Amino acid sequence: MEQQNKGKFESNFGFLMASLGSAVGLGNLWGFPYKMGLGGGFAFLLLYMILLVVVGYPLILSEIAIGRKSQKAAIEAYKEIHPGFTFNGVLQTIVPFFLIAFYCTFGGYVMKYFFKSLGMFAGNQFDPGATFGETLVNTSSVIWVLIFLALTVIIVLGGVSGGIEKFCKIAMPALFIMLVIIVIRSCTLNGAGEGIAFLFKPHFEGLSTVGDFFETLKLAGSQMFFSLSLASGCLIAYGSYLDKKENLEKDAVIVAVGDTCAALLAGLAIMPACSAFGIDFGAGPGLLFVSMPTVFNDMKGGAIFAFLFWLLVFFACLSSSIGMMEGGISAILDSRIKAGKSANRFGVTMIMAAWALIGNMMTTLDGLGERTTMQWFHLFGIPDVLDVWDAVAEGILMPLTGLIVPHYIDDEVESSSAFKSKGFFNFCIKWLGPLFMALIVWGQIQSVISLTQG
Repeated sequence: MEQQNKGKFESNFGFLMASLGSAVGLGNLWGFPYKMGLGGGFAFLLLYMILLVVVGYPLILSEIAIGRKSQKAAIEAYKEIHPGFTFNGVLQTIVPFFLIAFYCTFGGYVMKYFFKSLGMFAGNQFDPGATFGETLVNTSSVIWVLIFLALTVIIVLGGVSGGIEKFCKIAMPALFIMLVIIVIRSCTLNGAGEGIAFLFKPHFEGLSTVGDFFETLKLAGSQMFFSLSLASGCLIAYGSYLDKKENLEKDAVIVAVGDTCAALLAGLAIMPACSAFGIDFGAGPGLLFVSMPTVFNDMKGGAIFAFLFWLLVFFACLSSSIGMMEGGISAILDSRIKAGKSANRFGVTMIMAAWALIGNMMTTLDGLGERTTMQWFHLFGIPDVLDVWDAVAEGILMPLTGLIVPHYIDDEVESSSAFKSKGFFNFCIKWLGPLFMALIVWGQIQSVISLTQG
C-alpha cells in the first residue's frame, strides 16, 4: 500500500541511490572542482572535510530521521516534531523552488553538449568557446531546457518507486562507473601531476589570512549544503518514504561518503586534465562547458571520453533535478492530504513544473548575464539571474535553516538500530554545527553586501 498515498521506496538500495542521485549533480561534477580552484585546492578540501563530518553527517541523519519519524515532508514534519520550527520547514520547502528555477537550464546545456559530443565520432570537433557563447545568447537553447524539464517531470510523475527509484537504481551505478573510467584517463595524461598535487598536496594559501579563511569557508560551506541537498526538503521527503526497519546511521554515512567520493572523483577527472592542457582551475561555468571540451578535442580517444563525460553529467543533472522537484511536490501533497483531499501527484507536479518553466525561462533568457533581457532581475547588484536564485537558496536559506534544525530524533534512530554516534551527533548539532553555519551565513551576507556596494 502506498504510504499516505504519496508512495514508498521498495528497497533501501533504491532510497540510497535516490538520495545519492539528489546529492550527486552539478554541485559535484562542476561546483566542487570549480570552488576548489577558487579556494586554493587543499585548503578548500580540508575545510570541506571538516564541515562534512561536523555539519554534513549530523544534518543528513537529522533530515532522514525527521522525515521517517513524521512520515511527512518538511513543513508538516517540523510542525509535528516541534511546532516552533514550522517556519524552518517552510523555508526549506522554498529552497527547491529557487534551485529548480536555474537547474534545468544547465541540464539543457548539458544535453546539447552530449549530442554535440556524438558528432566527434565522425570527426566533427567543435569550438568550445564559440559553442558556449552561442548557447548563452541563442534563444534556441530554450528547446534543450524544455526537453530536460520534460524528462524530469515524466520521471517524477512515475512516482517514488515507479519513477524516481527505478531511474536512480540504474543511473547512479552507471554514473560512478563512467566517472572512474574518466578519472583513470585524466590521471594518466602527461602533465596530470600538477592537478593531482593541487587537490591533495598540503598547502594553505586559502587560509593564510582571516579574509581568505572566511572566503574559503563560505565556498566550502555553500558547496556542502548544495552538494548534499541539505536544508532543501529533499532528504526529509525521501526519508518519509523509507521503511522503518532501515539503519539510519548507516544510510547517513553512505550518503555522505558516497557524495564526497563522487566530488573527489570529479576533481580527479577535471583538475589533472586541466593541468595537462594548461587550463585555469577556477574557470567558472567555462570549466565545464569550455575547458573540458577543449581537453577532449586534444585528447587521444577524446570522442569516447567526451561521450562518457557528458552522459554521466546528464545522469547527475537529471537525478538532482528530480530530487529538487520532489522536495517541493511532497510538501504540497502533504497539505492536500491534511485538507482531506487526494494526493494528486499529477496536478501537483504540473504546478511545480509550471514554476520551473517560468524560472528557467528567466535564467535561460538572461544567458548568465550575457543578454540584456533580464537585467531588471539582477537584484542587489548580482550580475545574473542564476546567481540571484543561487544567492538566496544556497547562500542564505540552506545554511540558515540548517542552523536551527531541532535535535529530537534519538528515538527514531534507536527504533531500528543502536545510536552509536549519539554523543558525537548531539555535540555537533548543539555546538559545532551552529558555530560553523553562523560563520557560513555571515560570509554569504558579506558577499551580497560587497556586490551591492560594488
